[in-house]
Amino acid sequence: MSGLAPYAAAPEQSRGRRHQEAPPTGRSEFQRDRDRIIHCNAFRLLEYKTQVFINHEGDLFRTRLTHSIEVAQIARSLARNLGLHEDLIEAISLAHDLGHTPFGHAGQDELNACMHEFAPEAGGFEHNLQSLRVVDELEERYAAFNGLNLCFETREGILKHCSARAARELGEIGERFLLKRQPSLEAQIANLADEIAYNNHDIDDGLRSGLISIEQLQMLEIFATHYAQVMGKYRNLERRRAIAETIRAMINTLIIDLTQTTQQNIQKHRPQSPDEVRQCPPLAAFSLPMRAQADALKRFLLENLYRHHRVIRMTTKARRIVRELFIAYRNEPRLLSTEYRRTDPTAQARAIADYIAGMTDRFAIKEHRELFQMGSNL
Repeated sequence: MSGLAPYAAAPEQSRGRRHQEAPPTGRSEFQRDRDRIIHCNAFRLLEYKTQVFINHEGDLFRTRLTHSIEVAQIARSLARNLGLHEDLIEAISLAHDLGHTPFGHAGQDELNACMHEFAPEAGGFEHNLQSLRVVDELEERYAAFNGLNLCFETREGILKHCSARAARELGEIGERFLLKRQPSLEAQIANLADEIAYNNHDIDDGLRSGLISIEQLQMLEIFATHYAQVMGKYRNLERRRAIAETIRAMINTLIIDLTQTTQQNIQKHRPQSPDEVRQCPPLAAFSLPMRAQADALKRFLLENLYRHHRVIRMTTKARRIVRELFIAYRNEPRLLSTEYRRTDPTAQARAIADYIAGMTDRFAIKEHRELFQMGSNL
């Protein structure tokens, strides 16, 4: 890929894979990673996993799959602006949610609670670590190794955060958390592209659902400014187009601000290689005024959308499904296929977590119904 900045990751200088392989023909190491992610089972299952609204609540609401594709599009635009490696940043973006549970964060929170309650020595459950576990161990596609055997740089980008205990267990890939260092700039940008995507697209889904209103959103500077610009330019624009144009403009403003602020940070610290990026403080950032506006938007969504009583009712049901499935499998492992049965209780709890985390929303609902309702597939 031409036009790479000196601080960009380069596939020919990759730190390599966990299992040695012959180099690819006709594509780079980072292209191979992206292709493996797109073709894996966990990526396809994201189509039926919750973003905010459970999959069956409407065909136009975003899922983990559409969210991941949107993150990748935003991240590639930013990579091009900054001279970063587009294939690497796309691979990180597409893989960042592979470990997500059914029912979004409600499913993750309940699975984590179950792991702490019934197997405290196992270390809980966190979807970010689970995404790494999927690509390192759980995918079963290749004869020579478990997982997808991705490059260090892709795995580094997937692992956005972890505890000191987990970092020690992960070895080289977790070392930066112990040394207080940063990941590659591709990883930093993918993380902020994720934030841009979910904040803005959750507005769209929230308005579509009727749980939040344009009037409420106009209390926020970032929305009010762009909405006024759109309506000033297109005075009689219908509501759906006005919302789309406003969100489009907000995303563009955030991308421009992130690009310019990151360029200023690069100029200040002048890293000349990916390893020098890792030694610097975080380089990818919004300006302070834009950071404040983005944080205000996040707080608004938390209070008015994610904690809306209709969403809470849905997440309460979802948490109950996850908990009851976990307890049923723990109490009677023979409910599981043999590949998920273990003799050690801690290993059994982790296998149950792997199984539940891999479920789609609709499969978890179906499985719960079959286990707990008489007359279901007896």
